[in-house]
Amino acid sequence: MTEISPILALANVSKSFPGVRALNDVSFSLYPGEVTALIGENGAGKSTIVKILTGIYIPDGGEIRVNGATQHFSSPRDSWGAGIAAIHQETVMFDELSVAENIFMGHMPGGHLIDWRDTKAKARALLASIEADFDADAKLKTLSVAQKHMVEITRALSHDANVIIMDEPTASLSRHEIDELFRIVAQLKAEGRAIIFISHKFDEIFRLSDRFVCLRDGEKVGEGMTSDVSEPDLVRMMVGRPVDQVFPKRDIPLGPTVLEIDGLSNATEFADVSLKLRKGEILGLYGLVGAGRSEAMQAVFGMSKPTAGRVKMNGQELTIHEPIDAIHAGISYVPEDRQEQGAFLPLGIRENITMASLSTHVRNFLLSRRSEQSAARALGGRLSVKAAHWEQSLGELSGGNQQKVVIAKWLATKPKLIILDEPTKGIDVGSKAAVHDFIGELAEDGLAVILISSELPEIMGLSDRVIVMHEGRIAARFERGVGTGALAWSAEAIVAAATGAPIEERAA
Repeated sequence: MTEISPILALANVSKSFPGVRALNDVSFSLYPGEVTALIGENGAGKSTIVKILTGIYIPDGGEIRVNGATQHFSSPRDSWGAGIAAIHQETVMFDELSVAENIFMGHMPGGHLIDWRDTKAKARALLASIEADFDADAKLKTLSVAQKHMVEITRALSHDANVIIMDEPTASLSRHEIDELFRIVAQLKAEGRAIIFISHKFDEIFRLSDRFVCLRDGEKVGEGMTSDVSEPDLVRMMVGRPVDQVFPKRDIPLGPTVLEIDGLSNATEFADVSLKLRKGEILGLYGLVGAGRSEAMQAVFGMSKPTAGRVKMNGQELTIHEPIDAIHAGISYVPEDRQEQGAFLPLGIRENITMASLSTHVRNFLLSRRSEQSAARALGGRLSVKAAHWEQSLGELSGGNQQKVVIAKWLATKPKLIILDEPTKGIDVGSKAAVHDFIGELAEDGLAVILISSELPEIMGLSDRVIVMHEGRIAARFERGVGTGALAWSAEAIVAAATGAPIEERAA
């Protein structure tokens, strides 16, 4: 039997930054027609490997070999030239340009005098090869997240990339869109391309990957065929210990009603949303993509304007025109998209944590750096933010630590109610456990918590009650341990409600 040669191999690659050893002597290979899952907690070194392979970082030591030949990438263009392409969780393209222009950006057919007819013809051929359902002339900004991923894939194919890196590509996709992406991955495998797949979702790892490489603290701690390991095996490798998968639901006596929403509506996104929330209570909001959960809570926070309905805090009706009104009323909102809405990545940790509460750090009409530093230390320490120092740029932290800083920012406003929108999206199992435990602490401290999540175990594990939304309306309400028949507290009933199944069907 002939041994298959790898398309790409990392040999003893190391990379350090001031005060941090990001990678230490890491070696692994990628093979044609295979998907290799690159797994590890946030901060394990996955992003550093991606940046080395795409020419953003230059390794301190070791080699990169493509088809047996040693390569030295000093820029992303070198990586492209070697046939390596990356598809990121957050698409990096140009919204105002057409699909064709995004596909061929940097290597337009015709050189200095662009041949637009040829450009569009080739773009259409590439889109047809992966059965894309949009045209090369479409503006990128008109596409969905899933369609933008397809544009990135065709851009990789336009370079004839043999190694394709997919970094959390499903984080913002619906189940149908994920299935469509996986169909394309299967097609790329059949064409003999090697794929690195980075995900924190174990069901995707086991469904899609042939091999795995596990990193921990910048070192490779395991690799092999995915079929030879179980989920507990991978968790143990990632965190160095078994992780208790039971959610830390605490028995907390509930206080008086904090929030009342009555008939909240928006002309296009949600209608007649009514709920009550008590002190110390965790209320889960569940639903499929587009159900209106986030939109309704963004209206409560003043990010959009409802067309009808009332919001009360502690019995007092609120008039919320913008987020600052909500903050003054004791409401905070941790958004799903932390990079676009929740954080300032170029700024330091201290500046991010105190951004929403600057007025509390003013002394004699001047902003007190000492007061800010004290708040950053207290809140960053409470959330176990891992960083070299509190002035470190937020963009240098792992996704899990970025999320902790965003949560700390809103806790600094001393809210009575905190809305957490997908708080564990895109973070690893260890960071998830820390965030879950901290959510329980918040409730225990007397905060009222609204938890918006697409992860059913998270919703059921942490919530006292669950409200399910479907197509902009409340479809069902569930209370922990209460109910029989159609509205019993069960995963089956909650999912059925989210899909819009009739009551009689939910009883099954």
